[in-house]
Amino acid sequence: MTTLTVENINLHYGAAQALRSVSIEAKPNAITSVLGRNGVGKSSLLRAVTGTHPISSGTIRLDDAELRKSPPYARARLGIGYVPQGREIFPLLTVRENLYTGYAPLKVKDRTIPDTIFELFPVLKTMLSRRGGDLSGGQQQQLAIGRALVTRPKVLVLDEPTEGIQPSIIKDIGRALQFLRDELGMTILLVEQYLDFCRELSDHIYVMDRGEIMHSGPASDLDNPQVKRHLMV
Repeated sequence: MTTLTVENINLHYGAAQALRSVSIEAKPNAITSVLGRNGVGKSSLLRAVTGTHPISSGTIRLDDAELRKSPPYARARLGIGYVPQGREIFPLLTVRENLYTGYAPLKVKDRTIPDTIFELFPVLKTMLSRRGGDLSGGQQQQLAIGRALVTRPKVLVLDEPTEGIQPSIIKDIGRALQFLRDELGMTILLVEQYLDFCRELSDHIYVMDRGEIMHSGPASDLDNPQVKRHLMV
């Protein structure tokens, strides 16, 4: 059971500041969602958490382990599994080979594909020999989540997993996240714009605007007009 804590982080792209004193906490047995319009810093927050872009100041911790100077591969070994926006599967590799890429942070004895992945996403088992690029967008998203689960994450980080996905697979993804939370006690950090998806699944939400956290509270707060105004285009 692992808690991810982000405290007062700032992040810059050159002279432009993308995150301003951002603090969030993602707890075990919970789905924590970060919402906001395009360009408010949500993906930058995940880049900070996964180590793909350095922060200027502040702290990021997995329980008591300080991550600020840890590269992405070290964070993966510590238990951060990442499902990037746009899926980023390998189109010329088969589904099986894409899943094998999740072995990278694992010790040799642990390099197996957990049965849980095929229980959550049965379609992947029937397509193990197909190339990733031949899958539909929704199937690629399931593959991207499966690849992250191969790493045996303690914290699963997802960047807009419902983007461009058909409703039936959105429901499958929602059920999978509920299972990971309720049955495995996983810590889940979700960046999303689909409000109904977050309202149904989230235990806690953060709302961002202009690189800052503007609101923190339960998912029911999404019905609050003061919260909604930060989400309106």
